Amino acid sequence: MPTKLLRGVFPILNTTFHPDGSLDLDSQTNLVRHLIAQGAHGLGLFGNASEGYTLSDAERTQLLRLIRDTAGPEFPLISSTGASGTQAAVDLSRAAQDNGADALMVLPPSFMKTDADGLLYYYEAISKAVSIPIMVQDAPLMTQVIMPAPLLCRMGREIENVVYAKVEAPPTCPKISAVSKTGGIESFGGLNCNFIIEEYARGAIGQMPGSDMIGHIVKIWNALESGDLDLAWRIFARILPLIRFELQPGLGVSAMKQNLHRAGVIASPAVRHPTGSIDAKGREELDYLVDWIQAQD
Repeated sequence: MPTKLLRGVFPILNTTFHPDGSLDLDSQTNLVRHLIAQGAHGLGLFGNASEGYTLSDAERTQLLRLIRDTAGPEFPLISSTGASGTQAAVDLSRAAQDNGADALMVLPPSFMKTDADGLLYYYEAISKAVSIPIMVQDAPLMTQVIMPAPLLCRMGREIENVVYAKVEAPPTCPKISAVSKTGGIESFGGLNCNFIIEEYARGAIGQMPGSDMIGHIVKIWNALESGDLDLAWRIFARILPLIRFELQPGLGVSAMKQNLHRAGVIASPAVRHPTGSIDAKGREELDYLVDWIQAQD
């Protein structure tokens, strides 16, 4: 068990591309600095909102080293390292640790499904290969792998480096309550902070949204930490239309990048296939929402 518990808002870092699909390292550096300036407590790398599924192993290594150099040695980085095969996940996890990750976010194997014993074996194999904390990513909407709260808590109790679970199994709030009541593992919320306030009240110690509204999410988190529930709800109500827009399956990443591009943080909103891009009408709708939110501030 690590001596320092990760806590707070850890945006899933969008990976930035040139229009031709190549990595845009200057924009990546700008985005990291922007998120730190917005008050992020750490970063999540290579998750779904990062388009991690489109990156080669060499690109992951290149980006992780760049992000570590940009963020500095003390800023927490959680790297996604799940894979369809156990040995592949072990290798990715070792590489992430060697290149500067402070913790790992690990999806279960989903191409070839396994049972509870198989999941315990998978996460234990990764744990034995590394010395940094592991976050179990419980995301059945993406993986179709069901991990009940008792199984997550068992992993936390029995597997040395399993410390966190990112709970993205709707309805998330009852599951976070069950995890908190049973103990053995700490929970983070996901799904773009759709239930950040309720999840916090039920024991979640962190959130992992996208990268484009972190200033608002950090303000909500700080209000919750200080006990100002009214302020948390007022900020949340302002950004809820954008949260809702970005939860459209397949279009959220494109919307986030459009907002970051509009704000001048990244040079291009380009995504890599098969990530979907919002159409011209969608961009108009998105611009209207951003303008509306800004008018409320």
